[in-house]
Amino acid sequence: MCNRYIPPDVGEIELLGTSSRHQPDLWPREVFPRALGPFIRRRRDAVGYERVLVVGQWGLIPWFAKEPKLKYPTNNARSEELEAKASYKDPWKRGQRCIIPAATFDEPNWETGKNVWWRFRRADGALGPGRPVEHLDRQGHG
Repeated sequence: MCNRYIPPDVGEIELLGTSSRHQPDLWPREVFPRALGPFIRRRRDAVGYERVLVVGQWGLIPWFAKEPKLKYPTNNARSEELEAKASYKDPWKRGQRCIIPAATFDEPNWETGKNVWWRFRRADGALGPGRPVEHLDRQGHG
């Protein structure tokens, strides 16, 4: 998920086994890097493992950042670089993970020399990764 996504409705997210601690209108319909959006993480005060739906800024603010607004993006990490890159290696070692609930996500396509946004969603209509995705045109048609 590189540049923007559309989160599902709160009810759909809660079907993933989360409890919510927010108001559904705290995030925009389309979420862009550094914008507020929903994510699922382990509840901090849970004795066992319990998921909670929270709202936060999309992107990692590294421990060495002097201010939240960064000069470089941290919303798109490559899995093969997580253990080595200064921005990601400590959170990766600590197991700081979250699930980004996305109904669709968009990627730029530069095949024509101009940016054409491609929208992707799971072919089976379910949320999240793990199944084949289908390409949708700008109007959301397959």
